[in-house]
Amino acid sequence: MTKENHNHELQTLLDLDGEVFPMDNGYWTKFEARIVEPHQNRPHGVKYSLTLHGKNNERIIGFDNAHGVKPNRKKFGAKKTSWDHKHKRNIITQYEFNDASQLLEDFWAEIDRFFEEI
Repeated sequence: MTKENHNHELQTLLDLDGEVFPMDNGYWTKFEARIVEPHQNRPHGVKYSLTLHGKNNERIIGFDNAHGVKPNRKKFGAKKTSWDHKHKRNIITQYEFNDASQLLEDFWAEIDRFFEEI
């Protein structure tokens, strides 16, 4: 991906900041994204939270980097310090953030899987 495409994809994510999208089935999504100073826990310089909420406003799915989680050493290695992770109900797993475009794609794919399961 070119730097121009990368910047465009990041801007798309940033433009979603504060957006809430109600769905016909009573579920809804919420997006938060902003640029932050890069550091060891957010090396990509983006703080984000993308969530799917249920009919009773409970979070069903979430992709964020608001806090640290214990890394899966087999997948990410012992030196992984990024806070990127995902929530599926009460289960939290590490998430490998590549870029804003992939984050959005992964979020919507997880939502599609959820609706296929219910």
